[in-house]
Amino acid sequence: MRIALDAMGGDYAPEAIVKGAILAEKQLPEQYEILLIGKEDIVKALLQEYGYTGTSIKVVNATQVIEMGEHPTKALTQKPDSSIAVGYGLLKAGKADAFCSAGNTGAMLVGAMFSVKAIEGILRPSIAGLVPKVNGGYGIMLDVGANADCKPEVLEQFAELGSIYAKYVLDIENPKVGLMNLGEEEGKGTVNTQAAHQRLKVNQTINFIGNIEGRDVFNDKADVIVCDGYTGNIILKMAESIYDILNEKKMHDPFFDKFNYEAEGGSPILGINGNAVIGHGVSTPTAICNMVLQAQKMVASNLSERFRKNYSE
Repeated sequence: MRIALDAMGGDYAPEAIVKGAILAEKQLPEQYEILLIGKEDIVKALLQEYGYTGTSIKVVNATQVIEMGEHPTKALTQKPDSSIAVGYGLLKAGKADAFCSAGNTGAMLVGAMFSVKAIEGILRPSIAGLVPKVNGGYGIMLDVGANADCKPEVLEQFAELGSIYAKYVLDIENPKVGLMNLGEEEGKGTVNTQAAHQRLKVNQTINFIGNIEGRDVFNDKADVIVCDGYTGNIILKMAESIYDILNEKKMHDPFFDKFNYEAEGGSPILGINGNAVIGHGVSTPTAICNMVLQAQKMVASNLSERFRKNYSE
């Protein structure tokens, strides 16, 4: 099994990425390899500098880099040998089982849509965020930024995708699905959320428990939180800010420490033909390590194939 990792993506690349890869390699099962994609001479020099002597990290040369501020579509078109383009090329060709990058988020999304593409039947792939729960473990929220506006049928698919991820990656046997809304009552919300509620309550493939409110994000009322990307991104960034504030005040708690973006390392793109994880632009070695380990869980659970099977039946 091979996990491709963009060595050139992120504010602290390539140094933080290479260090993170070395940390992850120590924790991965023996059958896994990490493919570090980037400028070969630079990446190999860093591996040597950091004392890596193993054989489970290999370097794949990519001569170009998509910078954080570049236009995603133009950059992918004009830089076919960029580390992101090469990473998706490996994923599409089956030479990698997952691809991770802390680089340009837009390029990661565009690359997914135009390279490995959405699974047939998926209306819109989603970026998902892992949500810490006060009783331990994690839930999943989607979407958290890829789709600002969502039709009811798209929100219904988010519920299906999130349920499959929660069951097979988070090991939640019968994940509870909640629709984020401004009230618990069925008639509350926008035209879209009201219509989505009607679709979700008759969907026999999910365990829909109804509307939830913002106060329910971190309790165990729902394991899968469904919302549009506009709402989800606000919730995600607010949670990150809570950690930052507490950290600045030197206040630490095991639950709130999970709000740190480093804890899970990245956000998976769900609904594409392959496994991809987008990391935070300021990813540290710890964050990169955890992003790779999350990708490994997705590969081990055969997640992408489970999505395909769900929409082919």
